[in-house]
Amino acid sequence: MTTKLTLTIEDRVIDSAKKYARQQGKSLSDIIENYLKSITSQEERTAKLSPRVSKMMGVISLPDDFDYKSEMGAALSKKYIP
Repeated sequence: MTTKLTLTIEDRVIDSAKKYARQQGKSLSDIIENYLKSITSQEERTAKLSPRVSKMMGVISLPDDFDYKSEMGAALSKKYIP
């Protein structure tokens, strides 16, 4: 089922979007519909991890108060500052 939707968008944005749609050989409605599908798709939101990264998940446990920024800063200082 297709439903008509009214949007309020700045004129210059509409003009740019129409130009883009023409260049792509698509209608502006198609482009907006595909964009909305992509941002609302559950599959798109879930990042797919490589098997190697998945294997590493949970390998280390850190304390709740672990401050990775200060640890990273200390490690970089140790490495680059004599």
